[in-house]
Amino acid sequence: MSTSIPSTTTSAAGPLTELDQWDDFIEGRYREGKSETEFRIYDASAMPGVAEFYRLNHEGQTVDYVLQKEKEYFGLNKGMKTIWEAAEFLNTLVDDSDPDTDLTQIEHLLQTSEAIRRDNRPRWMVLTGFLHDLGKCLCLYGEPQWGVVGDTFPVGCAWSDAIVFSEYFAGNPDKQVPAYQSKYGIYEPNCGLENVHMSFGHDGYIAEVMKPYMPIEALYMLRFHSFYPWHRHGAYAHLTNEQDRAMLDWVLKFNQYDLYSKGHAKPDLKQLKPYYDELFAEFLPERVAW
Repeated sequence: MSTSIPSTTTSAAGPLTELDQWDDFIEGRYREGKSETEFRIYDASAMPGVAEFYRLNHEGQTVDYVLQKEKEYFGLNKGMKTIWEAAEFLNTLVDDSDPDTDLTQIEHLLQTSEAIRRDNRPRWMVLTGFLHDLGKCLCLYGEPQWGVVGDTFPVGCAWSDAIVFSEYFAGNPDKQVPAYQSKYGIYEPNCGLENVHMSFGHDGYIAEVMKPYMPIEALYMLRFHSFYPWHRHGAYAHLTNEQDRAMLDWVLKFNQYDLYSKGHAKPDLKQLKPYYDELFAEFLPERVAW
């Protein structure tokens, strides 16, 4: 994997000691079916850094912020990279506070994709597993943690109580904009999620990168795998259309691998690379725009 990616490393500074701290919180929250009371108890037990992360996210993800970031990133003007180059670029993001694992970012990606592969899922879904977190490179472009990871939700309409730590929306400036506080807000009933502006982060970014190449099922997995209020709690059904409802089952299938495929076993990159070289070539051009 010869690339021109620099070997320097960057830490993701912010209230989380590591980006995986958010993943761990979500995994614990949804590991078993919980009642709403149990969700509240679990959330109350969150470490201070996790709660502070959600406060920053919920206060900062405004309509203006999201539109600004969509304009900045969805034009895909960060250069052309192969998938391996993009993965090695993400590898320069180091969670140097994590004492529990020495896995690289690439190895985390392979854990998800290999779990999907072992279950004989379609090849495009294996590829989706490898791709789904590549958008976390937003941290390397200087974006804050709360603008990269976190449960996603629509902006421009009333926030659902199903959003974790929804009480922190009290500090969001959009709270003072009546047009954004009704059930439908700036949207039409059943307009479809493709017409909804979601809080900005790695999900939407990687979906935009892959939009020309991947099947619609994969794009739903990429764009909405962190939209827990919808796919776990049934919120925002009033904005969904027939296509969204048809795709929901695929998002749920993927979510199990996203949450529960991580472990400490180190994938053998040298042994796996030929398979992934072939997989990338099957669906993607040699280089894609980021």
